Amino acid sequence: MLKNLFKLARPTQWLKNGVLLAALVFAGEMSHTLKVELALFGVVIFCLLSSAIYTFNDLIDREQDRQHPLKKERPLASGKVTVGQAIFMIIVLLIAGLTGAWVINMNFFIISLVFIGLNLMYTLFLKNVVILDAMSVGISFVIRAWAGAIAIGVTASTWMLINTLLLALFLSFGKRRHELVLLEEGAVAHRKILGHYSPYLLDQMIGVTTASVVVMYMLYSFSTEVSVKLGTHYLYLTIPFVVYGIFRYLYLIHKKEKGGSPTRVLITDLPILVNVVLWILTSILILYYL
Repeated sequence: MLKNLFKLARPTQWLKNGVLLAALVFAGEMSHTLKVELALFGVVIFCLLSSAIYTFNDLIDREQDRQHPLKKERPLASGKVTVGQAIFMIIVLLIAGLTGAWVINMNFFIISLVFIGLNLMYTLFLKNVVILDAMSVGISFVIRAWAGAIAIGVTASTWMLINTLLLALFLSFGKRRHELVLLEEGAVAHRKILGHYSPYLLDQMIGVTTASVVVMYMLYSFSTEVSVKLGTHYLYLTIPFVVYGIFRYLYLIHKKEKGGSPTRVLITDLPILVNVVLWILTSILILYYL
């Protein structure tokens, strides 16, 4: 049973909470031990809260998940975890997560509540509203990035928040397209909102967000304000990693029919994994040693 409960928590999705560390890295605070500890503690807290949300989502969607070729194997959809066990798990995770959030500081506790509230609205309502479904996912990533800044007591960079939103939208539209193509006629039975999309429409949205991500990141890299704040003019050297990562992901969506789970792609696609690691290492080198 413990194995199934752990699977229900979706540990592979915890990678998304790494966004909380963006403020720590790009604010130049990695040399401060206390702030590193606070940032990592914040990641753990959001892992607990996000697992509670994933469990609630699977609880609500268990009937629809049974129509999906992959999601039908999830613990609740397959019947390996009971409704009562799932509810108990949600309560425990929320209590643990919110207690930890309170320990960090009041603002972090408040933004944690906002994160929970948004995701509950998504599960119950927003995921069935066209375009707002993807934007809700994007905003949840923005909240993560903002929470990371609050945890260590720095001002959240507007550039960071905008880039986070655009990238999350890009990934969300890519996921919608993957589901639409994979499920074909059964797409609407699994997720009603897919009936409002088409591959062509999603390709247009992906095209817009792709260009926006690349251009916005370039503007961020060349910004005089950012250069002065970070104390370096070499951030533009990270642009090739961002461009390659975007194009590689597009390739996987269109030619390999992947993209249903961005975190799974990150773990399983070696070129993207290497690219992300190189981007992180290059960014750290530029920010702290050049």
